[in-house]
Amino acid sequence: MRPDCALAPLGVAAFFVLTQSAHAVDFSFDGFADFRLVAPAGERSWIDGGLGKTRYGEGDSNFQFGDAYGQATALLSPELVAVAVVRADDTQKDFVLPMEGWLRYRPVSTTPWRWSVKAGAFFAPFSLENDEVGWTSHWTLTPSAINSWFGDELRTIGGEGTLEWRREEGTLSLIGSLFGWNDPAGVMMADRGWTFDDRPTALFDDLREPDATLILFHEPYPDTTPIFDEIDHRAGWYAGADWSDTDAWRVQLFRYDNEADPAAHDGDYFAWRTDFWDAGFSNSWEEFTLLAQGLSGETIITPFPGFSSITNFDSAYALIGWERDDWRLAARGDLFRTHTAGNSFLSENGYALTFAATWVPKDWLRLTGEVLYIDSTRDEHNVEGLAPNQSDTQGQLSLRFYL
Repeated sequence: MRPDCALAPLGVAAFFVLTQSAHAVDFSFDGFADFRLVAPAGERSWIDGGLGKTRYGEGDSNFQFGDAYGQATALLSPELVAVAVVRADDTQKDFVLPMEGWLRYRPVSTTPWRWSVKAGAFFAPFSLENDEVGWTSHWTLTPSAINSWFGDELRTIGGEGTLEWRREEGTLSLIGSLFGWNDPAGVMMADRGWTFDDRPTALFDDLREPDATLILFHEPYPDTTPIFDEIDHRAGWYAGADWSDTDAWRVQLFRYDNEADPAAHDGDYFAWRTDFWDAGFSNSWEEFTLLAQGLSGETIITPFPGFSSITNFDSAYALIGWERDDWRLAARGDLFRTHTAGNSFLSENGYALTFAATWVPKDWLRLTGEVLYIDSTRDEHNVEGLAPNQSDTQGQLSLRFYL
């Protein structure tokens, strides 16, 4: 089932609810437009079919329209809220595409216990970085490798339930979800590896496979693959716990499994069985904030009987941020690796360093400068006539106008 057909009712329903609720008690619209001066990395970006790990690479202009987001929120009642998010970007299949569309029901509670349910298409609650409009980061332009991958390949298209236990010391949240239309998740991790980008995949968009991978397996190129597709008609799930302490620290643990049948396929598109553990920690004191996250998982495909390809993937990062008045500074270090059994060409390891400075002189204006350095080793570079080890630097200056 193609995602365009399967997901359309979800997106249309959310936008219909928001349109009909324009006269609701509480209706708001937020968004921004982002323009950038870029010093691209030297290697061809993965967006253009290369193995480069940055959003901008060889051949990209120094002046870029980063993107624009619009988020409509309608409080239909004290218990019911509807949210729809769209993104404009000239590198998508269509210039404007939906990112999220969902409804949440959360009854008012006067006891320590509170529950809620959420349905539609939305980002899973795994990220400690990306918590602003458009699933963007408070601290940097480019999220960590972990959260870049979440944006590229994961989206919850289904339902999620949360049970909260509120105490004077903090709040414990137990979260569970059943979802579909994410069977191909893992294909980019196996074929491309980790990347660093702030270009999450829109619901009806496709991602380009690396030309080197297609050449390696004697397939025609260029080619794209849908990410939000239902192939085996089996539901995936995730579950976890989150503790938010009143002393400004937070810890969370999640297990994710899309339960895909790795032998199932729809024409040329296969399901990938992808599962992982994800753990995160944050703490704030005085003018400082610490974020740390780690992820470990695997993705499996069985393209024909008797043969399976298994890719293990791991990554971790730590970010330290400082904020005073109109200024924010952030430094982050990432480690990442993948290992594909029996195929060293598709295995990799590396690290990245990110430094960002942000100035917010007005509520509607944000300027951010960022430098991202990545060093990685992947034998697949040989297919492009490059050395396995590649190091690259991407610089960006963003001018963001908020509504």
